[in-house]
Amino acid sequence: MAKRVTTIPATVKKYTAEPLAGTKKRRVAGYARVSTDHEDQVTSYEAQVDYYTSYIHGRDDWEFAGIYTDEGISATSTKKREGFKTMIADAKAGKIDLIITKSVSRFARNTVDSLTTVRELKDRGIEIYFEKENIWTLDSKGELLITIMSSLAQEESRSISENVTWGQRKRFADGKVSFAYSRVLGLDKGPDGRIVVNPQEAETVRLIFGLFLEGLSPHSIAAELTRRGIKTPGGKDVWNQQTVRRMLSNEKYKGDALLQKEFTVDFLNKKTKKNEGEVPQYYVEGNHEAIISPTVFDMVQAELEKRKRGGFRYSGVSIFSNKIKCADCGGWFGSKVWHSTDKYRRVIYRCNSKYKDKKCGTPHVTEEEVKAAFLSAYNKLVSEKAEIVANAETIRETLCRTDALEEEKCSLENDMAVLAGIVQNIIGENARIAQNQGEYQERYNGLVGRYDTAKARYDEVVRAITEKEAQNERLAGFIKILKAQAGIIAEFDERLWSSMVDFVTVGRNKEMAVTFRDGTEIIA
Repeated sequence: MAKRVTTIPATVKKYTAEPLAGTKKRRVAGYARVSTDHEDQVTSYEAQVDYYTSYIHGRDDWEFAGIYTDEGISATSTKKREGFKTMIADAKAGKIDLIITKSVSRFARNTVDSLTTVRELKDRGIEIYFEKENIWTLDSKGELLITIMSSLAQEESRSISENVTWGQRKRFADGKVSFAYSRVLGLDKGPDGRIVVNPQEAETVRLIFGLFLEGLSPHSIAAELTRRGIKTPGGKDVWNQQTVRRMLSNEKYKGDALLQKEFTVDFLNKKTKKNEGEVPQYYVEGNHEAIISPTVFDMVQAELEKRKRGGFRYSGVSIFSNKIKCADCGGWFGSKVWHSTDKYRRVIYRCNSKYKDKKCGTPHVTEEEVKAAFLSAYNKLVSEKAEIVANAETIRETLCRTDALEEEKCSLENDMAVLAGIVQNIIGENARIAQNQGEYQERYNGLVGRYDTAKARYDEVVRAITEKEAQNERLAGFIKILKAQAGIIAEFDERLWSSMVDFVTVGRNKEMAVTFRDGTEIIA
């Protein structure tokens, strides 16, 4: 008997399982997006919305399911595109049968996102139509075409990202400074685009730097600013120590600008990280009017570093915090509360290491005793004012000079620039011309070693200049305050204590020596 084959025609649709003879209208949604919120894109955005609304309503076999939009959103990732995510959720919920969009690049420039979304919808029988490329995703050729088009779109995004990055770095190299003004207290963008000082906010900046140099910690400064009702850079009522610490380290307050502190690691997810040498940075000196003098700013940086490497937790709760030193171990006294819950409550200061492994024999002291020691030492200082001032002036003239260091700094900068240029040249030459790689590596290592040596010395010189300038500023302030004093004082003056005293050393017999900011030590 001869073989016979009978064809049984399909009765339902391949992806939706609906009867082929059905007359149910397809629920169709449109998706429109522009990648920036510039005015010149508004027309394109509105045109897409109007076009797809009319287009869907114009088909008798389609039922309008809405227009989903994202304005001013990049297509490289779907994570932040709320309109897109809402549309996909509605499609999965059975509210949409077909999605129409202008092109693959409007839908997604990320190949993985694009294919993942298409496949998820395809499994549910939901189709996407890309008008520009004339691709229907339920078509057999759809996925191949989408893969190709998405890859091209992703490469276009890469190219755009690289062009934008190049433009930003070119502006950095040219010294063109821009930053988020809303996050920097005291500096505004002027009518001509230049950075200008906001006088009212600048007073807050100066207050923060002043309080820090008086001995307060960032935490204590934050509490004081909150108590005074001063607004944060973001307009909030409550300050935190991180905000204060960032302000104390922001070079823009001395009129300079460090560019490219962060950089974008991946153009697809827009992830950024702190620049730790992966890409060049650019330092612009004298870019705008300073709120804090460079010398005072450097003093603050030196103090931040000193507190950081002190090997203890710095406390700036009171004016005596980290101002009382132990003669036995060199550590600092901390405040302790005795009888905290009864009428005999009082605060004393005791060496923080007194009952640790290395027990100290120094006794505790009270605030009254420290104040009395300061009064005694200060009045002795004032009685010898002329001699103390003369000595301080001599120290400024001799020990605080930076002329030789500045010359060495310039010489090292030139040497590093020359070495960096040579290294770049030999790298380029090695890429163009075949060479003995052993000889090339030896030469490269030698040049890099010379550069690292020069850089290490350069860092030492810069640090020495900063320390000398900070010492000079401290002495200048000390001399100015001392000259203004008419005579001895009868009561403790908190301002004089904060501005003139470096620390007080307590001995085993409770004897105290007051060390002033010019280095003068007086036994109380």
